[in-house]
Amino acid sequence: MQNKSHQSCWISDSFFFKPNKIITILLLVCIFGLIQSKGISQAKWALTTGKLPMIDYGIGEDRLGGAKMGFIDTAVWVQVLDSSKGMYKIQLSSQRQAWMAKSFIKWTDKKEPNLPTLSGSWTVKGGTQGRDSMWIRLDERVPYRSWMEIQPNRIIIEVFGAQSNTNWITQLSSSKAIAHVDYVQTATDVLQITIHLKHTAHWGYSLGYKGKSLLLLVNEPPASKKLRGLKIAVDAGHGGSNTGARGTQSGILEKDYTLLFAKALEKELKRYGAEVIMVRSADTAIDNKDRVLWLQQQGPQVLISLHLNSASRPQVKGVSTYYKHIGFRPISQAILKEMLTLGLNEFGNIGHFNFMLNAPTDFVNTLVEIAFLSNPEDEARIQEAKFHKETSVKIRKGIEQFLKQEVTTKK
Repeated sequence: MQNKSHQSCWISDSFFFKPNKIITILLLVCIFGLIQSKGISQAKWALTTGKLPMIDYGIGEDRLGGAKMGFIDTAVWVQVLDSSKGMYKIQLSSQRQAWMAKSFIKWTDKKEPNLPTLSGSWTVKGGTQGRDSMWIRLDERVPYRSWMEIQPNRIIIEVFGAQSNTNWITQLSSSKAIAHVDYVQTATDVLQITIHLKHTAHWGYSLGYKGKSLLLLVNEPPASKKLRGLKIAVDAGHGGSNTGARGTQSGILEKDYTLLFAKALEKELKRYGAEVIMVRSADTAIDNKDRVLWLQQQGPQVLISLHLNSASRPQVKGVSTYYKHIGFRPISQAILKEMLTLGLNEFGNIGHFNFMLNAPTDFVNTLVEIAFLSNPEDEARIQEAKFHKETSVKIRKGIEQFLKQEVTTKK
């Protein structure tokens, strides 16, 4: 980044003989400007590192941390401008900045990248394991972000520090999930790519670098509208030393009862022919990042994460479902609708939820907060084996409703 030109700090000789407040203020402003300019000139290049590096929009935070832009790969070039509250301020493009935790930044002796990086030709084709692929060829590993859009269903990718030199995109008829691809240069150093999908539901995608090329893998929808053969991951929240909430009347622990609900759901889904993988089957402490990394290796089509809620006011009660990506909202809505038939109060359908297990785009996912341990009525139901069974049936029916509504292909 070029330094801003310095404003002249020349002051006439009369300054030394007739000091006044205005001139003093002007001098201080000039000195401050020089300090700021020096700070910008000291921006350094670094590489991303660690488990699931995340880009944050800002330095604000709550109990779930700061608002997340999304995951990014490791060994990606970032320009560090400043630091605050354990975070580094990074330059994504000439007009865009963001923040990353210091643990995700690794200083390097490598030369700075040659920017803007140029994009090459792309290829879109079908795969053999239920995923279409698209290679986005680049000269450097630069930052990126992606998101889902609906009606029509699309995946949008922004590549920062990139300029298009893409003069053809090869699109093969073997692709089953991707309808077509196009792009636009939204700024001199921001390349925006749009992936138009064939199906009416988002079934997830993975995005990361292979060498210096971004590889996008888009999941095809399942062939059937039934549970049989569908690969579903069930996550029992908390575990081990991470006990979660505690019942205000009985003292029961969230970690113990999420596991009971998870096992009931496992049994119910298997009864209908689903392939079920359990994130934990015992009282085990597993870091949420490790859960995500493991799930990405297992490749489920759906993830259901089970939790029990708690509030400072005992009158707050009910069921709620959560999603981060708009493309995964339909399954959270379908499950909530079924759960409400149990006579539970509606606590809501919550979007943009900043929880680690809602962050992946790799598979359809939702979090279910079954009921409140801090409400006496909900807490009593949570302890009933009958309620565990009823909950598993309603979640199963919610998944089935999602499948019936969404597993269709555009004509």
